Amino acid sequence: MAPSTTVASAEQIAVPETLLKKRRTNDATREAKLAAAAEARKARLAKRKVIFKRADEYVKEYTAKEREEIRLKREARKTGDYYVSAQPKVFFVVRLKGISKIAPKPKKILQLLRLLQINNGVFIRVTKATEQMLRLVSPYIAYGEPNLKAIRELVYKRGYAKVNGQRIPITDNSIIEENLGKYGIVCMEDLVHEIATCGPNFKQATQSLWPFKLSNPTGGFRDRKFTGFVEGGDTGNREQHISKLIHQMV
Repeated sequence: MAPSTTVASAEQIAVPETLLKKRRTNDATREAKLAAAAEARKARLAKRKVIFKRADEYVKEYTAKEREEIRLKREARKTGDYYVSAQPKVFFVVRLKGISKIAPKPKKILQLLRLLQINNGVFIRVTKATEQMLRLVSPYIAYGEPNLKAIRELVYKRGYAKVNGQRIPITDNSIIEENLGKYGIVCMEDLVHEIATCGPNFKQATQSLWPFKLSNPTGGFRDRKFTGFVEGGDTGNREQHISKLIHQMV
């Protein structure tokens, strides 16, 4: 008769202490990761609520401003006067001419404006100094006061962040928060609002953006591209008409 063999149960088998320690470490690591993920999700939801609230406030601000403009124009029309809009605070500048046949001084100004290539564009604050610079390089650029729709279109469609000297696509609000969070700018709408209103951190906001790389406008430039806009060309101050050019080039 063959001797009976007994199989030890799982509880009876001695497990090495190193393996037990490894299991405990893995369990603790897994629990820590799950807890961190839950906290991150909770933080994202809270941040999203803040972003939506800010965006709603910005919409109300823009709407109130538009209504006030309309009211002032109507009041002026009733009294037989003319309503003159406030002076622009922000210009969008786009380069139209390459490097050939440009004098050293205008070339240096274009470098200071970060307009190194054809169809590059930047936002600049309107001051006496910048207006003088723009006049000197007006034969090589087009500029004017962009509307809110044009600013938003540029930032959302052609906006790239400048991170450690690299051109990074803005795929998430976290990229903006990492660069501009200390200035209270944590999302795309904050960035658009800062540019559109020429806020106190306008310089930091625009410097954090890579110069916009635009396409040739839909339908092409005018036949006399390098003559002034008022003379039937494309260069120089286009005032509010710059927004139409932006829509064609984005």
